[in-house]
Amino acid sequence: MFGLGQQLGSQLRAGDLILLNGPLGAGKTVLVQGIGSALGFHEVTSPTFVISRIHKGALSLIHVDAYRLLESGKAALYLDDLDLDTPRESAVTVIEWGGEESARLSDDRLEIDIDRTDEEREVTIRAVGPRWSGFKL
Repeated sequence: MFGLGQQLGSQLRAGDLILLNGPLGAGKTVLVQGIGSALGFHEVTSPTFVISRIHKGALSLIHVDAYRLLESGKAALYLDDLDLDTPRESAVTVIEWGGEESARLSDDRLEIDIDRTDEEREVTIRAVGPRWSGFKL
């Protein structure tokens, strides 16, 4: 998952939105750590309890874990409270547990689903919008 994140991270640019979904332990945070590594960040940790972290750099990384927001039943409202629109234009935004509430943040996004069994992971990437036309890893 780390290597996949590095490959993905090398193609990202300001304003990109990545939504990650999968069960607990699927590798979502490890994928974000790989993205962070490609962007020059070496200390990317899960923002589960703080909900979001911004790693500032030449291309900043906004890392959101929406798990607790989804549990509240008011995820859309709380995502608005995070005020992600302001810095998103100059950063890459990755949202773990990024469902339809998160999808409304941009018409251009990558939706990544990770399915994990005991022995393997299956990753499905869906490119949405013109920004991702022709996208390949």
